Amino acid sequence: MHQLQGFLTSHAPDGLLPWGAQEESAERFGLTLHQVEEAALAAGILPARYQRNGKTLSVEQQYKLFKSRVAVIGCGGLGGYILEELARLGVGDIVAVDFDVFEEHNLNRQLLSCPDEIGRLKVDAAAERVAKINPAVKFTAFSEAFATENGPVILEGVQVAVDALDSVGARLTLADICNELKLPFVHGAICGWYGQVATQYPGDAVVEKLYRSCTEDKGMEKIYGNPSFTPAVIASLQVAEVCKVLLGQGETLRRRVLYLNLLDMELEELQL
Repeated sequence: MHQLQGFLTSHAPDGLLPWGAQEESAERFGLTLHQVEEAALAAGILPARYQRNGKTLSVEQQYKLFKSRVAVIGCGGLGGYILEELARLGVGDIVAVDFDVFEEHNLNRQLLSCPDEIGRLKVDAAAERVAKINPAVKFTAFSEAFATENGPVILEGVQVAVDALDSVGARLTLADICNELKLPFVHGAICGWYGQVATQYPGDAVVEKLYRSCTEDKGMEKIYGNPSFTPAVIASLQVAEVCKVLLGQGETLRRRVLYLNLLDMELEELQL
């Protein structure tokens, strides 16, 4: 370990470690890229890929993100953008859950989809994408539906769960399990020009309050669909919430929901 730290320090005279030096370190010392990045951050050395985070996040905060494990439930419209942003942000351990495959109607908005991917499992495309974006990230894929039976196993070791689902029932199940496991949970939903974001902490009943009078499992998305921009906006807000929860920084959307009307460019906040 002493030799590794010496190598990393010598290749980061300005405090920034180039990607080539990370790859060389992994090969020279027989380590994974994840292990090299952890060693660099622990030593106060910032991988150069995160240098534009530097004015917003300290090296210590970057290290905290790297040591975090986040679960994204759903790899479709919201999930694809959430996974992309978490990997680029530097969250070091990501869990993705989705049983579905890509269909042609996904192509208008789902970041991970393309014509060649039709019929492919979404979690497989997610794993490939994250590996291309940031090979230092650990990625665990579950190609199954999230349910009461498998939820505790999927969320084992997770600090935050992220809702990228399109089913009311599955959302309520996720919220219930997060409460049981005492996990924070970031909710997001989209419908046409509209979306909403909220953060539920253990003991809260945010999702239950939002959906307790809902009679349709698929909600309004089934009627209005979604254009390309709505999931990108809501997913970004969800990732911002995840970042704040992990770092214990700023004010989250706890016990309140943020409604977005992108057609009239209006924001509304409702206390829960």
